[in-house]
Amino acid sequence: MNVSNATSDATIDVFREQILNAAKNNTQLSIEGGGTKSWYGNPNSFAKLDTRTYSGILEYQPEELVITACAGTPLKEIEAALKEKNQALPFEPPHFGEQATFGGAIAAGLAGPGRISVGNFRDFVLGARILDGKGQDLAFGGKVMKNVAGYDVSRLLPGSMGTLSLLLEASVKVLPKPAATATLRCQISQEKALRFLNEWAGQPLPLSASCWIGNVSGEGELSIRLAGATAAVKSALPLISSLVMASEVDPQKAEAFWNDLREHQLSAFGTLAGDQTLYRFALPAACGKIDIPNAEGELVLEWHGQQRWIKAPGDEATFTAIKNIASSHGGHASRFKQGAKLDPAFQRFTLLSEQAHSKALETVQERLRSAFDPAGVFATKRLP
Repeated sequence: MNVSNATSDATIDVFREQILNAAKNNTQLSIEGGGTKSWYGNPNSFAKLDTRTYSGILEYQPEELVITACAGTPLKEIEAALKEKNQALPFEPPHFGEQATFGGAIAAGLAGPGRISVGNFRDFVLGARILDGKGQDLAFGGKVMKNVAGYDVSRLLPGSMGTLSLLLEASVKVLPKPAATATLRCQISQEKALRFLNEWAGQPLPLSASCWIGNVSGEGELSIRLAGATAAVKSALPLISSLVMASEVDPQKAEAFWNDLREHQLSAFGTLAGDQTLYRFALPAACGKIDIPNAEGELVLEWHGQQRWIKAPGDEATFTAIKNIASSHGGHASRFKQGAKLDPAFQRFTLLSEQAHSKALETVQERLRSAFDPAGVFATKRLP
């Protein structure tokens, strides 16, 4: 669906009026699309600015591997258009619901299993059009990969959670789907799985994604996805299979597994108990097995162990211990999702001040927010 200029201008005028009124009245606006990630990020009860009225694919150039769309465009609409041309968003952004939007995916900045092999959402954003906190219509970047002079503002938006500006449109690089894909699976300890994955990552193997699921004692199952040229996948299959005694998974079952991992529909994620929290660990590539106090249920490790999902009690003492463990290994941990009985006011993101490698970014973050949103229209604290 394309958007007419008249419709586009009228919708943007409505957005601008909302922003200017909020600035005038010293109130905040919480940007929201389909609301499928409303639980993600620190909670707030501010007035909503609904982006779904600004929807549609503005331009798609399959030969140039670029798609440009409005923020309110359903994510599934974009993926359907790409599928027709045998292309995809290679970082596999999770939807977490049928109503997920393009802008919401960018604002959340989340990526699925393919992130380890291709990069994050931020690596694929070429350009963006925004309304800042003063109602100014600004454009950054373009529709091609190139070096830029000055700050590449469009790449600040992924993961900003709508706290910098209102995203109107974005141009994103896409990639052809791989010629061949195969999934291998084996029973293996967490320690051995991490060691093998770390070794394979340094070799010319078509590793596309990995996922280890197991218990706190370290026994579990490793799934490995290979994707790329047909010859590369065919040659890697027997090599990896022989090393870890793996067998190939039926293609349809494999596709369902990776989709369920992306959407957190696997049984390992399950339904959180009222006093539980799903913690997300971001760790260095060489980090081995770590022991988490009071971990409950199955552990999920993906991105070759660089992203780990662990259920544990949601109290402050446990969170503090978990943050300290992650920090001692050179990473960080955050509360990704909370059980219903926990205080919704809990800080869900690890503060920059608590991360030694990120503390210096606090000043930069504050200056950016001041430049884009001097009146604090988007200061919902959804992202600390």
